[in-house]
Amino acid sequence: MKEMDTLRGAGVLGINRRNSNYILGFNPRKLYPLVDDKLKTKELLEKNGIPIPKMYFAIRDNFELRKFKQIQALDEFVLKPAKGTQGRGILVIRSREGENWIESNGSQMTFTDLKYHVSNILVGLYSLGGNTDEAYVEYLIKTHEIFSKVSYRGVPDVRVIVYKGIPVMSMLRLTTKESRGKANLHQGGVGAGVKMSNGCTFGGVCHDKSVERHPDTNEPIGGIIVPFWDEILDISIKTYKIFGLGYFGIDFVVDQKLGPLVLELNARPGLSVQIANRCGILPRLDFVDSFGEKTEEMSINEKMDITRNHF
Repeated sequence: MKEMDTLRGAGVLGINRRNSNYILGFNPRKLYPLVDDKLKTKELLEKNGIPIPKMYFAIRDNFELRKFKQIQALDEFVLKPAKGTQGRGILVIRSREGENWIESNGSQMTFTDLKYHVSNILVGLYSLGGNTDEAYVEYLIKTHEIFSKVSYRGVPDVRVIVYKGIPVMSMLRLTTKESRGKANLHQGGVGAGVKMSNGCTFGGVCHDKSVERHPDTNEPIGGIIVPFWDEILDISIKTYKIFGLGYFGIDFVVDQKLGPLVLELNARPGLSVQIANRCGILPRLDFVDSFGEKTEEMSINEKMDITRNHF
């Protein structure tokens, strides 16, 4: 009980309050399919001019599996389930050796292996609720050089929490050997807090414990300036208008040539971002609430000023 009081006093948002006050309160269920299905998310983002990784092709059912032979023309790509969660079912192919492809963790995959993986995606092995799914193949991000010393055989991403159209908290998620090159905290990735004022990282978390250095490279994870930070904030605010979710997470990757690209949205963002930032998110949510309905009338620049100056 004393521990709970301490957490409340620190402004930490718990899962029950997150679900009841923010997810149920500000995210209408009719909007969930727009973010739970990554193909629908990509289509809506692209339609509104938001930068995303290029999609090569999609396979929507077993009949379309014959289209998978198109993969033979690609040496590097990412294979994903449209309704996957927590990074499950994602294959990152970084190169090719003869007739085989090489995963980000160094293991080899044959054409038969890849086709079998697509079949598992289609039957819902990695989807929310085990429902039938769709698979798609997209461009492999070329990691920005600034992250080269704090990531292991994978692509880091930036998670931004947006409340009523205002970015309130963020973290840089770093790949590790344990996470098999995926920027996912549930699989052993590292999360570093990000200062909303300038995009500079500090502190960090791995397996819900505070860390200061990357577990594989031993490099400090603090003091990194996330490239294109203003663009990331700008896109986060614009995305709120497109999808209408009041409380969500938006994930970016920063490509060496293409800059920030939106990977996906999450209508039920996790709470580890608070551990990475060494502070609770509730005071920031309360501050946004203090503006009442004025947030709907604010310009992008006004919302960015709130983010930079108050969080």
